[in-house]
Amino acid sequence: MDANEKTINTFATRVRQMILHYSEVKKENADLYAMVDERDARIKQLESELSQARNDYDLLKMAKMLEVSDGDLEGAKKRVARLVRDVNKCITLLSEK
Repeated sequence: MDANEKTINTFATRVRQMILHYSEVKKENADLYAMVDERDARIKQLESELSQARNDYDLLKMAKMLEVSDGDLEGAKKRVARLVRDVNKCITLLSEK
């Protein structure tokens, strides 16, 4: 074998090694993208659940504020009147803009 053939064989071997390494890196990259997509989907799901939980909490809080017991009718009326005033203030502020 002369020097040129040896150089060509070495070059061909290096090219094959690079191709194999490229395939491995490409697969790893695809796996990482799949993991990122899974995490993004999980984050969206958790954000949705959090939003629903906050909404449920707000509704429960509002229901508790409006809850009327036998001895607390006057207090409930005052809370409702205060809520109406707050809503009217918000409407006024929004209409000024």
